[in-house]
Formats: sequence, structure tokens, C-alpha cells
Amino acid sequence: MKRLRLLCLVLVHLHAGAAPAGAILLWPGAPPGGAAPGPQRGSAKGSITQVEQPYLIVHRPAQPNGTAIVLVSGGGYAHIEAGRESGPAADWLQAQGITAFELVYRLPQEGGGPAAPFQDGQRAMRVVRAHAAQWQVDPSRIGMLGFSAGAHLAGMTAVEADACRYAPVDAADAVSARPDFAVLLYPVLTMQRPFDTTHAKKQLLGAHPTQAARDAWSVERHVDARTPPVFIAQAQDDPIAPPGNSVLMAAALRRAGVPVELHQFQSGGHGWGLGKPGSEPAAWPQLLLAWLQSHGWMNRAQLVAG
Repeated sequence: MKRLRLLCLVLVHLHAGAAPAGAILLWPGAPPGGAAPGPQRGSAKGSITQVEQPYLIVHRPAQPNGTAIVLVSGGGYAHIEAGRESGPAADWLQAQGITAFELVYRLPQEGGGPAAPFQDGQRAMRVVRAHAAQWQVDPSRIGMLGFSAGAHLAGMTAVEADACRYAPVDAADAVSARPDFAVLLYPVLTMQRPFDTTHAKKQLLGAHPTQAARDAWSVERHVDARTPPVFIAQAQDDPIAPPGNSVLMAAALRRAGVPVELHQFQSGGHGWGLGKPGSEPAAWPQLLLAWLQSHGWMNRAQLVAG
């Protein structure tokens, strides 16, 4: 399905070269803490680096059902795999009636520091929720879906939605950054040994982090009863993100009494996006759809555009 780009001049002012035409800039001015010097770079396969102005790309269905999902691609916090992950997923979600928002965020080693992607994650949720009526979205039905390192960003946003990561910049920052549900696919979540072998950990924390830093950025360490319901899927032969990431997170959610659905595929590796046809991970979109339906997030809402 052709992607629909929504130009929203009410929210932002676009600057030449800062983001694609039709993108929604997250910040009205310079992002907090800085950003890459730019210009943004993109590979032929859709991998993105040097993000100088983080932004959202909106994929709006012809008949929105009221649910929205902010999509966060992975890439080990060294690049953003939008071409293989958030792009195809956005098209699929759009076909289901879900309004999808692809998030292009700053990377920790490109000028904004370790806090940059998490500032962008919070801000993305707030921008979508603050202007939900404009997209015919129910502000209580906005989820976040992350792949690999993007699942770490989504997970941290879900478990620490109220963390003060930046000073408010406008009225959107008065609304909650908490996703109503989180979807974590082949996720990087923990920074604890022996599962700390990921490139995401190295980019975020360096080679020799303190235990305090490991704890601060391990998603499962911050789960509590306020954490939203979570859907997790990972292959047991994942060579990049150890499957222990999913197991630890599911256990923490269950201890806190938070609904969690964990799917562990026997094979599939890492980085499967929507999933190769015929592979085990190719089942996750339909499994997710059933999960969303079971929680009532796929019921068509009676909404009026703002």
C-alpha cells in the first residue's frame, strides 16, 4: 500500500534538508542536548544515520480504527533500519486500520548523547497523543512497537514514561508519554551480564559501564504495576540479542502483575522485520493482531477529526 505522508504545519516548521517532505519534526527548535551535524544520511536499503532533526512519518489509513502505534526501528543505536523494519511494518499496520508513526530518532554517538533517543521516544508519544484528534486516534489507544535496539527504546519509554528527560518545550509536554501497550520484537532489553554482548549496549554505555549504569538502562529493572501490557516475540536462535532478554522481561512483568504475551520461535535468527514468508517469525503479525483484538484495541472507535 502506498504510504501516506501527512504534512502537519500546525505542529512544526520544516527546514530544508532536515527531514523528508511531509515529516513531523518532534521539536519546535533545536533538540535538547544537541544532535548530529547533518545532513541526514540514508542507504539504498533504507538505513538512516546523522539525524539532525528527529521526526515522525505518518501512515494514515483510509478508515482509521482509532488505534495508533509509534514504530521504532533497530540498528544497535548505530543506525536506524527503517527500510527493513518500521517501513514495512507501517504499511502492514495501515492496512489493518491502525495509524502508524515511524520514528526517526537521534543516535547516542552522533551529538545528542546517551539520553537523546529516549528524549525523542518520550516526545514522540506526547506529540501523537496531544494531537490525536487530528489523526482520528483515541489518545488511550496509542502503543509503541520496537525492533531490536528500537525495542529497548520502546521498552524504556514504557517503563519510565514519567522520567524527566528534558525540560518541557510546549503544550504537548503536558500529556503522558506512557504507551498504552508495548510490542517488543527480537528485543535488546537488559544491560546485565551475561546478556550484555549487544552493539546497542556498547553504543549506549561503552565497554566498561558501572553497575549503576547497567541498572539504569536495563528495561526489566524498571518494570512495575504501572507498566502497560507487553507483547514480546523472539527466536531462540537469535545470535544478536540473547533470548534471555525476552525471558527476563517477561518474568519481571509477571512479577509486577502486568499482562504479557511471550512468543519464542525455535528458529528465525535476528532482524526479521515482518518475517520471511514460510519462516516461524512470519507468524508474529497475525499473533499481534489477535493480541490487540483480545485487549479491545482493534475495535473501531467513533472519532471525529480535530
